[in-house]
Order: sequence, then structure tokens, then C-alpha cells
Amino acid sequence: MSAANSLASMAKPRWWEAALWLLLLALPWLMPTHALLISEITIIALFAMSLDLVLGYSGIVSLGHAAFFGMGAYTAALFAKHLHPDPLFGLLVAMLVTALLGAVCSLGVLRGSDLTRIMVTLGVALLLQELANKLDWLTGGADGLQGVLMGPVLGRFEFDLFGQTAAWYALGITLLVFVVLRRLVHSPFGYSLQAIRDNRLRAQAIGIPVHARLVAVYTLAAGLAGLAGGLQAQTTGFASLDVFGFDRSADVLLMLVIGGTGWLWGGLIGAVVFKTLHSVISAWTPQYWTFWLGLFLVLLMLVGRERLLRPWTWGRKA
Repeated sequence: MSAANSLASMAKPRWWEAALWLLLLALPWLMPTHALLISEITIIALFAMSLDLVLGYSGIVSLGHAAFFGMGAYTAALFAKHLHPDPLFGLLVAMLVTALLGAVCSLGVLRGSDLTRIMVTLGVALLLQELANKLDWLTGGADGLQGVLMGPVLGRFEFDLFGQTAAWYALGITLLVFVVLRRLVHSPFGYSLQAIRDNRLRAQAIGIPVHARLVAVYTLAAGLAGLAGGLQAQTTGFASLDVFGFDRSADVLLMLVIGGTGWLWGGLIGAVVFKTLHSVISAWTPQYWTFWLGLFLVLLMLVGRERLLRPWTWGRKA
């Protein structure tokens, strides 16, 4: 079998993946009262997948990935409020704007050590948060950008109060991104990223354009994070300063710790587990839910993710 055919076969979805996606797409119909929660988890899962591109596949540490999520949220909200309410057009604009921001930020992020990258990414998020706070005439400041009204998806499907349209909209976009990323990570470009992650000097020695590859993946990841942020603003009709918050970047890192880095299902599984634990534990003990979540993470590290999530990790390398 040739290398091209081998990569193509590895990129094909397994039967259980297709079955799982069909189940996910049916959830808003099977659980209509939880449609808003399904939409929220789906958007966070998309955000986690964007971070996994730079962290799991490329080895770039980031604690400020919420900068792109927040930029996408405000871009989509402002576009809908002042220019055009079409959701898909607004998502495209949000993705392009955040991809451009990611390309600019990559010039500084990709220099120096991991500590330097952490501080630069965190600084970018804090700067954007303060900028959104100061430009209250445009962004609403601390009160947030309110009154964002979206048009129907594809001109036919109106956003409803129960959130079913929002859930299917978010699931459809996330599935599309998942399919594209699956092809990407099993392409020569994707494997070159993993080579850079494992040993940057060796990758450079065999002729891989390391800096160009990292700039490209960082730009793509920023665009996808902006896509997730745009989805949140569109489905909630609101954008506030907390979309830039450090806790959002920290939460998405925890999701990847739970689900695992370097495979696309890690972000999806991590988002489902994290949000489920958050909802259940915070309802049980609102004051100490972070303690129990931390205890779960400690157990996860001691016991091992593969043992706790063994059914999900069978196809990890696939």
C-alpha cells in the first residue's frame, strides 16, 4: 500500500465514530429540555479541539487561547448587530478575523521557551479583555454586548427559546470541523506537526519548514477558536468580558487533560465529562465543586486515563 493510500485509509472514520456522531446529532431531539446544555458543550468541545491542534499536535503551550475565542464572540456579535444577521456569514467573518489575529500573534508566540509562550498568550488575552472593557461605546464594556438578534440558519431555521436550532447548528458546524481536521491530522502536514512536536531540531534537519508549519497551524487554531466564540455569541445573543477570561483558557486545558491531547476525540470527551461534572457537582455542593473536580483530576492522573476511559481510547491513534 502506498503512503498516500495508507494516510487516506487512516483518515476514514470508524463505524463507532459514525454511530456516535449520529447519536450526538439526535440528542436535541431525544433530550429537548437539555438542548441549551448540548449547545454549550458542543461549542466548548470545538474550542478544545482548536487548542489541541497547537498543544497536542504541535507542542505549543498556551494559557491565553481564550483571546481568540473572545475575539470571535465579539466579532460575530458586532457583525450581526451592525452589519448583517446571517449566522453563517457572521461565523465566516469571525473565523477570518481571529485567524488574522492568530497569524499576527504567532510572530511573537513562536519565539522563546514554553514559559515565554505562556506569558505572551496570557498577555494577549488580558490586553483584549481590557480593550473590550474600555471601548464600552462599541462593546458595552462591563455590561456586555446585548441585544444580538440572529437571522434564521440557511434562511429557514429560526433560533427558538428552547435552543434546539442552536444545538443542531452548533453540532453541524462542529461535525464539519471534525471531518476537516481528521483529514488534516492524517495528512503529511499533520504528521509533520507531530514530528515538530516530538523533536523540533530533528524535524528541521530532515527539511520540514518548522516555523512556517507552526505559523500555519497556530493561525488555523486561532480561526477555529474564533469560530467557537462566534457560535457562542450567536446562540446566546450575548457577548461579555468573561469570554476573554483566564478561567476559560484554564477550563479548556482541563478538558484536554481529561480527554487526552493529540487526538480529536480528546476535546469532545473532555468537554462532555467536564461540563457534566460541573453541572452535577455544583448542583450538589455549589461552594466546593472545584475541590471534587480537582480530586477527580488527581485520581485521573494516578489511575491513568486509559484505564478510566478505556472504551474511548481504543481508536486513539486511528
